[in-house]
Amino acid sequence: MRRFLFLASLLLLAGCMTGPDYQRPELDLPQAFRYAEANAKQTADTEWWKSFDDPVLAALITDALANNHTLKAAAANIEQAAAVLMQVRSPLFPQADYGAAAGRAQTSGLGTGPLSSLIENPSDSFQVFAGASWEIDLWGRIRRLSEAAQADLFATEEAYRGVILSLVSAVAEGYIQLRGLDEQLAIARRTREAYGESVELFELQHRHGQVSRLIVEQARSQYQTAAAAIPQIESQLAQTENVLSILLGRNPGPIQRGRSILQLVPPAVPAGLPSELLERRPDLAQAEQNLIAANARIGAAKALYFPTISLTGALGFESSELSDLFQGSSKTWSYSGSVTGPIFTAGAVKGQVKQAEAAQRAALETYRNAILSAFRDTENALVSRRKLSDELEAREALAAALREYARLARMQYTGGYTPYLTVLDAESQLFPAELNVAQTRTLLLTAYVTLYKSLGGGVGPSQVSVNKK
Repeated sequence: MRRFLFLASLLLLAGCMTGPDYQRPELDLPQAFRYAEANAKQTADTEWWKSFDDPVLAALITDALANNHTLKAAAANIEQAAAVLMQVRSPLFPQADYGAAAGRAQTSGLGTGPLSSLIENPSDSFQVFAGASWEIDLWGRIRRLSEAAQADLFATEEAYRGVILSLVSAVAEGYIQLRGLDEQLAIARRTREAYGESVELFELQHRHGQVSRLIVEQARSQYQTAAAAIPQIESQLAQTENVLSILLGRNPGPIQRGRSILQLVPPAVPAGLPSELLERRPDLAQAEQNLIAANARIGAAKALYFPTISLTGALGFESSELSDLFQGSSKTWSYSGSVTGPIFTAGAVKGQVKQAEAAQRAALETYRNAILSAFRDTENALVSRRKLSDELEAREALAAALREYARLARMQYTGGYTPYLTVLDAESQLFPAELNVAQTRTLLLTAYVTLYKSLGGGVGPSQVSVNKK
């Protein structure tokens, strides 16, 4: 037995793994992003959402990380992948088992041999045994499968990080949208109240013959325009709260508010190079681990061309009497070695190799496409943030000009220098302009969230470990 084990150890040490070893493919990476910020800061690996300076937002994200069901499912997937790795790796080591058996049997009594009367009939048998077997991984098949399973585990962990990144971003975006809708609702209600006062005033003046019915109805049309916007905004608010509730792992319901959309502080623009995305973004790391796994499975498939070498052994006791089971004379043992290999498989092994090679090529192209998509996402987020900042500045200036226009028009109308149509024109432009300012501010703050998500930031060890306890 020792000779067999010694020989197997030598073969195992001398053996090599079939198939290609993984090397990161050559990638055509740009040197920089076109719309990168000159004064960007290295903040992408921090809890960037705290830069909004809203404790309520930070608390909501903490709740989501603790209670979100999708994130818990992703954590369970990691445990599942780790268990698969444990199973795949186990054949690298000898497998031992044990067993026991007891039985009683009677054979035919029609035998005519001279010794048949001396054989006990019926007879008892008792066995206790332990066995061991070991497949020598001479060609690296099991090691390649273990390499693939380990890469699958790492890919699952990166998928978990990706869920965290998406969850944090979704909560932040939802909260910003919620506060933006709150601001729009406040504008609509304030405008409706102001228009309502105008309607009451003009109706009073109409009863005294000071203004025509036309002016009353013009003022009423303004009031109804603002009134019609309110239920639409309230519907969007309720739907946004419901989405956030699900992200937090709650039943649909109201969401606590903190700072207003005007008080939220935009975080710093994060710094980043295209090459850094390969390490930062979970989806890219996951795609590369999938490529590593596919590469390893080529070797596992090619190893099927070569023979499988196995050692087996057994040691035990066997007796017809239970009292004599562990006597020295009842000891039994055996050991053996076997070599099996393919001669003709009608393309079964070749097909598995071709399948593994095709899967590797597909994983490679998926990885390269994921990198291009990451560059696109980051470039879009950078240009969106910059242009939305310019747009917000222009919209705020427009709203300020229309606000002054409406004030002067009403003054001139009160003084009798201009018709009410001028006031109506000014105020009808002011209301949507103020709504557009709130909407653009919301989009701008959301663009910061998208930028951090594109750069793969904000997923640190503290977040990764939240749901693994």
